[in-house]
Amino acid sequence: MSGVRLLALDPALRNSGYAILEKEGSIVRAVSYGVIRNNSQLSMPVCLVEIHRQIEELIRIHSPEECAVEGLIYVQNTRTAITLGAARGSALLAAAQHGLAIYEYPPRRVKQAVAGQGAAQKAQIGYMVRCLLGLTATPEADAADALAIGLTHFQMHNSPLAAHQTNRLL
Repeated sequence: MSGVRLLALDPALRNSGYAILEKEGSIVRAVSYGVIRNNSQLSMPVCLVEIHRQIEELIRIHSPEECAVEGLIYVQNTRTAITLGAARGSALLAAAQHGLAIYEYPPRRVKQAVAGQGAAQKAQIGYMVRCLLGLTATPEADAADALAIGLTHFQMHNSPLAAHQTNRLL
C-alpha cells in the first residue's frame, strides 16, 4: 500500500473528528486533521448537512482514495445510537458519493493498534498518535481518534492477513 491518501473519520453529530493521512512506503504522515463542529443550537438535519458538506470539501481539497471509519459502538441510549448512526451515515454518504473505498474498524481494534491495549483511554490515544506521527502537539480527542483510525487502517493493510481482518463496506 504505497502512495495512498486516506480520509479517516470519527463521526458524531456535534464533533466529528477527521484526518487526512498519506502513506509512502513505510512512512505515514498527517496531511491535515481536525474536528467538524456543529453548535448545540443547530437541529439534527442542519448538522447532518454540515457534516456531509465539510467532508465533501475535505475530499475535494485532498483527493483521498480510501476512507476508514470507526465501527459502530454499543450505546445503551437508543436516542444516542440513532444520532450517532445518522452522523455516521452522513459522513459515509459523502465518501461513497466520491467513490472512495470505505473500511471500518472496531473501536477496541483501533485502541489496540495504536496504544497496545483495547481499553486505552482518550489521553493515551492522543499521546500515542502524537508520538507515532511525530506531531508537535497532542491533537484534541476527536481528531486524535480519527488519526488513530487512519493509523489502524495502514497497519491492518500491512498484515499478511489483511483480507481477513478488515471490514470493507464499499
